[in-house]
Amino acid sequence: MTSEERREARYHRRKSKRQANRLKRSKEVGTLQDVFNYHDMFFYGRKCCTGVRWKQSTQNFELHLFSGTAKRRREVLDGKWKQKKCAHFTISERGKVRPIDAPHIDDRQIHKVFTNEDIELVIHFAAFKAVGESVQKPLKYYKNNISGTITLLEKMKEYDVKNIVFSSSATVYGTNNPSPKTEDMPTSAINPYGYTKLMMERILTDVAASDPSWSVTNLRYFNPIGAHESGLIGELPNGIPNNLMPYITQVAIGKLPELNVFGDDYPTPDGTGVRDYIHVLDLASGHLAAVKYNLSHKGAEIFNLGTGHGYSVLDLVKTFEAENKVAIPYRIQGRRAGDIATCYASPEKAKEVLGWEAKKTLKDMVRDSWRWQTTNPNGYED
Repeated sequence: MTSEERREARYHRRKSKRQANRLKRSKEVGTLQDVFNYHDMFFYGRKCCTGVRWKQSTQNFELHLFSGTAKRRREVLDGKWKQKKCAHFTISERGKVRPIDAPHIDDRQIHKVFTNEDIELVIHFAAFKAVGESVQKPLKYYKNNISGTITLLEKMKEYDVKNIVFSSSATVYGTNNPSPKTEDMPTSAINPYGYTKLMMERILTDVAASDPSWSVTNLRYFNPIGAHESGLIGELPNGIPNNLMPYITQVAIGKLPELNVFGDDYPTPDGTGVRDYIHVLDLASGHLAAVKYNLSHKGAEIFNLGTGHGYSVLDLVKTFEAENKVAIPYRIQGRRAGDIATCYASPEKAKEVLGWEAKKTLKDMVRDSWRWQTTNPNGYED
C-alpha cells in the first residue's frame, strides 16, 4: 500500500468514526417528541419562512415554518393541534443529527385573512392572465391558477365560508360557437390560460354539486376596457401590453411607435376581429349584482358580462381618434393563431336574473381610458 493509499484509508476510518459518534450522541438526546414538541415549537417559532434551526446546543430551537393564526394558537396551547402537511428537514448541530417533520404552511396568508376578518363571501379575481405567456410557461399557469383555487376553496370550507363569485372568461367558449354567446353553449379552450379558466369553473361547479350549502357564481367576462371616470384608477401593464386598449393609449401618448392589428381578412365589415368591449365600471356593477344574487341563492350559476354588441379593432381605433383627437398609427399584420373572427355576448340571462345590464358606450370607454393615460403617463408614481 502506498503512502497516498494509507492516507486515504485513514481519512475514511476517521470519517466513519465521526459519523458513528454523531449518531450515538443524537440518540442520547431523546426521542423526536422530547426534542421537538409542538407546544415549544409555537413559542420558539414566530416567523414564517423555509427552514428550521436549533438555538444554542440542544433543546431550544427556532421554527420558521409555523403559522401564528389565532385558531391554531388555541389548538397548540390546548394540546389539540394535529399536523397535516409536513416539510421534512434534517438538522445538525454540535454532533446531533435530527430528522424534523415540520408543518408546511403554504396557505398562511389565507389563514391570516380568514382568522382576522369576518368573511361572508369571496370574489375570486386571482390568476395569471396573459395568453401568450401561458403557452410559453404552461406549468406556471396550471400551478398558480388551478392549485391556488383549490387552496382557496379548502380554506373557505375550513372556515365555513361557502359563497364565491368567480372571475371567469369568454375564452371558455372556444372557437366553434357562433355569436352571440349564450351560457348553455359547449365549452372548450385552445391555450393553457383558457384551460385553467375552464378547469376552475369545473372545480367550482363540482364543489357546489357535492355540497348544497355552497353558492357559486361564475362570471364570464368579455373584453373589459376603460378606466374610472375620475382618471385616478386605470390599467398600466408591466412591459408591452397584452390587451388592445392599453396598447392604443401607449401609442397615443408616444410610448409605443404604432399599433399592430392582427388580421384584416376576417369575414367582418372591415376585415378585423370583432369583440364585445365592456367598460370596467359596468363590470364592477355586474359583480355587485352577482354578490347580491349569490348571497340569496344556492348552487352554481353562470352569467355572461358583456354589452351584446360587437366592435371591430378598427372601430375601436377610429372611435378613440374621434373622441380624443389623437392619431393612432397602425400596421396590419397576419392573423394570430387561435384568434376568431367574432366574439360577443348574449347578456340576456344577466339582465333577467341579476337585473344587470351595461350602461357605458364605446365612446365612454375610449374617453375614460385616455383620461387615465394622460393623468398618469407613467402609472402611479411616488
